[in-house]
Order: sequence, then structure tokens, then C-alpha cells
Amino acid sequence: MDSPSTPTKNDANMWAMLCHLSALAGYIIPFGSIIGPLVIWQMKKAEFPLVDDQGKEALNFQITVGIAAIIFIALIVVVIGIPLLLALGVANLVFIILGSLKANKGEAYRYPFAFRFVK
Repeated sequence: MDSPSTPTKNDANMWAMLCHLSALAGYIIPFGSIIGPLVIWQMKKAEFPLVDDQGKEALNFQITVGIAAIIFIALIVVVIGIPLLLALGVANLVFIILGSLKANKGEAYRYPFAFRFVK
């Protein structure tokens, strides 16, 4: 039986899942989608290898989404930016949910279309 201070696989899965889910803060707080995964990754990366991997993955994807959002905002001038921003918001939400479900199972999730800025 594990003592309360001994980290378990379930703890690692939960923190890895929270790396992904914390990006939802971006829908409420400016830059929350980057700050959330960054904070959790920095807090738990040394303790859990899965959190180190999934924290970097979530952070990289949210940085990629942020860059795409800036480009799509500029494209509002030519009207195409509005549907692109809507599609980006929906895709971001779907991929966050997929990543958090995989991480909760202890599986590494790789976001499609994510640039790997943080290695």
C-alpha cells in the first residue's frame, strides 16, 4: 500500500491530464492557455516523466494555436479570418479534450500540427 507521500501512476496521469486541461483557461484569461500548462509542467516535470512529456506537448500546441490566432486575426481584414478563428477555437477545444483523455489513461498524446518549440 502506498503512503500518502508516495507518488503513484494515478498521480502522474492526473497531472498530465491537467497539463492539457489547464489550457482551457485561455478561454477565460488572456494567455491562460499558455500559462496554465507552463505552470503545471514546471511544478511537476521533475517528479513525473509523463508530466514532463505531456506538459511540453500541451505548451507547444498552445503556442502554435496562439501564433495561428494572431495570423487569423490579421486575416479578418479580408473576411476569411472570422471562420478560421472559429475553426481554430473548436479544433483547440477538441484536441485539448483528446489529449486530456489520453493522458488520463497514462498514454502520451501528440497534437497534430504542433510546432515543437519547447524540447
